[in-house]
Amino acid sequence: MSTIPRISESEWEIMKVIWKQYPKTAEEIAAQLPPEIEWSDQTVRTFLNRLVKKKAIRFERAGRSYLYFPAVSEEDCVKAESKSFVNRVFGGAAKLMVTNFLEDGDWSEKEIEQLQKVLEEKKGEKR
Repeated sequence: MSTIPRISESEWEIMKVIWKQYPKTAEEIAAQLPPEIEWSDQTVRTFLNRLVKKKAIRFERAGRSYLYFPAVSEEDCVKAESKSFVNRVFGGAAKLMVTNFLEDGDWSEKEIEQLQKVLEEKKGEKR
């Protein structure tokens, strides 16, 4: 995995649209942002330019428009952001983070079963 760029919270909104389906024009991306995001077309283009400079997306010219594609996978970005979060907030102690979320969460039976399954699988990997 190559170096994953640091993506801001606003840039994540753009990336989510592009990851969902691509290629997309700037206009298509703007139209598919959540309704509570009321960015101008220029704001969307600014974020697209930043993401191109960070090498998170790439583009191709198509007539008078540009088509945007992801240059990094969503999975790789999520992993990198998760590691960064654990390092920043929990000093790199993933166990502390998991414990914190488990103790403070309001978990359904199904969610608890899913968590138990993940833990059992991890336990099996260690054997």
